[in-house]
Parts: sequence; C-alpha cells; structure tokens
Amino acid sequence: MIQRIQTIWLLLAAVLGFASLKTAFFIGSITTEPANQLTGMSNVWLMISTIVGATVAALSIFLYKNRPLQLKLVLLALGISLLTIGLYYLEINKYAVGGLALWCVVVIAIPVVLILATIGIYKDEQLVKSTDRLR
Repeated sequence: MIQRIQTIWLLLAAVLGFASLKTAFFIGSITTEPANQLTGMSNVWLMISTIVGATVAALSIFLYKNRPLQLKLVLLALGISLLTIGLYYLEINKYAVGGLALWCVVVIAIPVVLILATIGIYKDEQLVKSTDRLR
C-alpha cells in the first residue's frame, strides 16, 4: 500500500484537508469591526465540505485493491475540494477589506494533490491491465 505514490498523495490531501480547518484562508473585516480570520470552521458549509473531502481522501487510501472505486472516490473528493474553494470565494465576497492569508495555499494545494493521486491510480490501473494481457 505505501509503495504506491498515490497513497502518499492521498495521505497528503487528507492531512492538508484537516489542516485547512484551523489555518486562515482570508484575513479581513466585514465592516469597521476588527479584522477576523476566515477558516474552514468559520461557516457550517465550509466545515462540512472540508471534513467530507478530507475524510473521502483518507478512506480512499484503503481501497488500493479496488482501483476503479478508489478512482471514483478520489474524483468525488476532487469535486468536493473544488466546491470548498468556491465556498471560500463566496465567503470572501462578504468582506469589505482584507487579503488572502499565506495559508490559503493549503486549500489550493488539495485539488492539485488529488489530481496527482488520480494520475497515479490511472497509471497503476493501466499497468495492471497491461500485465493481464501478457498472461
């Protein structure tokens, strides 16, 4: 299981997903109030989508024997992570002033890592198919 590179990518996606719950994505203020941080815990929908996406990525690590299902779950996690980025964008529009935090890279890196995992799973599946043809 750990020899496959997609396991590393999926583990990294899960860790980044759970880390994005506490790290700031945006720092700003809605009105004249003091600045506050937008995190994955700031909104219920952000929290749900972040937790579900990270959990799906973590659970798909253990489906290495069923690659088609693993691929579908990783694509689902990719869709959820893109939805999460969209939710962050909608929340940012509510702020009057502010800027992206350095830790926003954590949220943006999740889809990239999931795409790399998808490529690894696809290559692994192609390798298995080619060895089955040789038999």
